[in-house]
Amino acid sequence: MPKLDINALISTLQTRTPGPFHFPEIYGPNWDQLYIGDKVKLGHAFMDAVRAGELPGVTDTGSKKDGGRLYHWAG
Repeated sequence: MPKLDINALISTLQTRTPGPFHFPEIYGPNWDQLYIGDKVKLGHAFMDAVRAGELPGVTDTGSKKDGGRLYHWAG
């Protein structure tokens, strides 16, 4: 299974406009090539990292929209 690269995710977030997002939007173009099980595991690892404060400026909105959990980037 691919590993969650926190540093790469932070770099991607820093280029984004503040606002809501879904995890696959910042994971990168390889998201669609992952197996569903890997997507679930990575998504859960991302949610855990957000809740643990490992991604400053990112909050879990606690809601789902358009098929996935919605996060917010404060910028």
